[in-house]
Amino acid sequence: MIRVREAAERIVSKALEKGFEEAASRVVRYRSVMVKLANSEPSVIQRWDEVIVGAYLAKERRALVVEARPSRLEEVDRVVEELAGFVSSVKESPLYAPLPEPVEVKPLSTTCDDRILEAMKDPSELAQLVVNAAHEEGAERIAGMISLKYWERAVATSTGASLYEDQAMMETYVRAFIDEGSGQWALGSRTLDKDSIEDVARSAARYAREARKPKPVEAGVYDLILSPMVVGNLMNLVAFMSSALRVMMGFSIFSQRAVGENVASSIFTLLDDARNPQLPGSTAFDDEGMPTSSKPIIEEGVLRNLLHNSKTAHKMKARTTGNAGWIMPHSWTLRVEAGDCSLDEMISEVKRGLLVTNNWYTRLQNYVEGIFSTITRDALLVIEDGEVKGAATRLRIADKLPSLLASVDVVGKELYDIKWWEVRVPTRAPYLLIRGVHTSKHLD
Repeated sequence: MIRVREAAERIVSKALEKGFEEAASRVVRYRSVMVKLANSEPSVIQRWDEVIVGAYLAKERRALVVEARPSRLEEVDRVVEELAGFVSSVKESPLYAPLPEPVEVKPLSTTCDDRILEAMKDPSELAQLVVNAAHEEGAERIAGMISLKYWERAVATSTGASLYEDQAMMETYVRAFIDEGSGQWALGSRTLDKDSIEDVARSAARYAREARKPKPVEAGVYDLILSPMVVGNLMNLVAFMSSALRVMMGFSIFSQRAVGENVASSIFTLLDDARNPQLPGSTAFDDEGMPTSSKPIIEEGVLRNLLHNSKTAHKMKARTTGNAGWIMPHSWTLRVEAGDCSLDEMISEVKRGLLVTNNWYTRLQNYVEGIFSTITRDALLVIEDGEVKGAATRLRIADKLPSLLASVDVVGKELYDIKWWEVRVPTRAPYLLIRGVHTSKHLD
């Protein structure tokens, strides 16, 4: 069995032995189990046990990054040897900066729930919980997934960092069907709480019940209430654009904005909550061995931080924010600050609008201007004069991210932990009421 910390240190030593001046290594070992649900029954149970090895290697301001899934570490040794003979033909990196000197890293607490490890042995009870809860709420059938994961991660650098942490997480989503209606909900968590898992199934079934008889509605400008599922998807996009390298490349709505400028409604705050031990994705250190921190990306409407590794920080005369990525700085886990309004109170504030419970196929047409579109999925509820009046068939939201951020009018007080394939970075989010959003027809 590969011991991840020893393996990371060994790769760094091997790289220095082969003539590289700097090296960093990241070794991650995953053990996971996934149950897929179809027609209200477990259809597939899959298990994985794999090791992912990454290395950053530099010599004479030339840098290489490699990742592999080896069965034996000797395979990585051979790759390092081959790269040592290849590095002289690589151009100097325009973003080169030396690896940072190690500093104290305080570990996170409570990142491993023993209940997740126990459930990994036999996840069938959790699958049955989901099925029963959805059917008790009236679902005719459901589909979905439950994933349980444990991983160890180690980072070592030639400057002397040698760090290790282990974590566990559970992820589930449920899609429920009643007549023509469907509803979906999701959860990503560091803890295994059976009530929370049942709530996912019940929420999906309740939305499916509300969406049973959808009717076409005219495209146009609506006030939209976005569920945490949709907020999570769009905030993943905003966080992606807060990466300093994305800004430098012109793939960001912040490319022509400066830290300290207003970029959103004054009631909106988005954080990279990297040190929140409750949230999956949080971590004590980044891929350069630097300590992470929980920090606002946008605070009360003001752009407060871009996300940096040592390379982008050097180029932009800033400081690393503990978000490496050797190539691309990135967020670890996201949180939208709660407001003071319930969902019912939010609905009562809408004269003509829609409650968007889920979305997919989010695409950008212009990164700098933030022109995007996304298709509503599952329950799309019509709101008239402060009340839900029925369900609508699919629409396409077609607007600009800066306009959405500026038009946040009400923030919900309840936060939900969301992760599924359309919300890759785990996100703790509320419902948001956004005024005057443009929609267009979606052609099935």
